Amino acid sequence: MLLSWSGGKDAAWTLHRLRQRDDVEVVGLVTTITAGDERVSMQGIRVEVLHAQARAAGLEVIEARIPAGVDNAGYEVAFADALLRAQVRWPGVSTIAFGDLLLADIRAWREALCARLGWRPLFPLFDADTGALARAMQAGGLRAIVCCVDTRQLDPAFAGRDFDAALLAALPAGIDPCGEHGEFHTCVHAGPMFAQPLGLVRGRTVLRDARFAYTDVSLRG
Repeated sequence: MLLSWSGGKDAAWTLHRLRQRDDVEVVGLVTTITAGDERVSMQGIRVEVLHAQARAAGLEVIEARIPAGVDNAGYEVAFADALLRAQVRWPGVSTIAFGDLLLADIRAWREALCARLGWRPLFPLFDADTGALARAMQAGGLRAIVCCVDTRQLDPAFAGRDFDAALLAALPAGIDPCGEHGEFHTCVHAGPMFAQPLGLVRGRTVLRDARFAYTDVSLRG
């Protein structure tokens, strides 16, 4: 099967969970890249960091490239093309896993899209207690940096922080511990899904679209 990979904690933990099962095998990753920016869409993770994550996970990544500001129709075309290229690379693969946790409307949209494309979606973490899940990730060795904050929901000062117990304790009431409502996004650099940790350096934080505070994260050296 494939795994939809954002570079963040939920996708990474999904990979870890899937590798603990003996009835499935993850053969590759699919990631949406905003062309021109050369960054993972939403997360804002640099492509070179994405590729370092894939190497650490021992998996190839198929890029679905979209222009900035693309609508759903354009996204679906790029996603469908990525799945076709994946089937050329791994004949017979027809299942893709997603790291969604709670949002039923997003799950339903993915299910409908996959049905149209002839793929079976899988949601290994869906309906999890996000507070318990966040603590399990941290206890299990996952390490991540908050790389994007939606400033309409959360103070931009959270951008660039480690995703750790101190961050969970500091989150205001109403903010999901896993950022499932888009409050924040993360960039994973270590954990049981990686053969070795990534050396990452935090850069400056910038505000984009008058809303999203992105902390630039790059490879050390």
